[in-house]
Amino acid sequence: MTDANPLEKSPEPGHPAPEHAAFAQAARGFYPVIVAVFTATLIISNICATKGVEFFSGSSLLLGPLQILPIATDGAFFLFPLAYILGDVLSEVYGFRATRHAIYTGFAALLLTVGCFTVAINLPAAGFYENQDAFRTVIGTTPQLVLAGLAGYFVGQLLNSATLVLIKERTKEKHLWARLIGSTVIGEFADTLIFCSIAATAIGIDSWQSFINYVIVGFLWKTLCEILVMPLTYRVIAILKKTEPTYAPAKVDALHD
Repeated sequence: MTDANPLEKSPEPGHPAPEHAAFAQAARGFYPVIVAVFTATLIISNICATKGVEFFSGSSLLLGPLQILPIATDGAFFLFPLAYILGDVLSEVYGFRATRHAIYTGFAALLLTVGCFTVAINLPAAGFYENQDAFRTVIGTTPQLVLAGLAGYFVGQLLNSATLVLIKERTKEKHLWARLIGSTVIGEFADTLIFCSIAATAIGIDSWQSFINYVIVGFLWKTLCEILVMPLTYRVIAILKKTEPTYAPAKVDALHD
């Protein structure tokens, strides 16, 4: 698997290698579109996460203190990896500063979503409206889940982005796979641990075995997803690097691009 980027080639004789990693300017190009999809994914994920999900509920398998089966997770298990994949794309192509702004945008959007849901739930229901309880149950995210989602997302995404650009500062255009996997392991583990620690009891997890299962399964699933879709991530990153006219070595280090 290659990065398919001309900047990865060794510099020609007499031309020194770039001092800093390359990034594109975020003020133009595809950056706004990726941020929009990134933000939408975060909002949808935090709604889906209010549902507890269990696979193989009729089975029981223990490995020491670790509960292997049934597998307990939340309803956003298939969406959270996408947010980190998009975060990786943003970090790799546009750098830490641009990704940090995207994270702040997502954070603000999540707060706005929670505020709007709270208002909508507390508006007086019409006499003909019979779904108030169901409406409250589905979108009435508890403060505990809000805190869990915001804290996990904020810390995890910042660590994910910072790790990726720091590795890129050392490897430049080479070893993209190491940046993607390394940043995901650190970011996803922090996100999963923080979210699960705060949200576990809110979705019905009431034992240490279930909690450990929840953390490990969530972390392994998200990391596995990153690896499985890596060929697609490679392709998207390669296309963006080729189409963004401002993609070039930065004048400052990766965390200050």
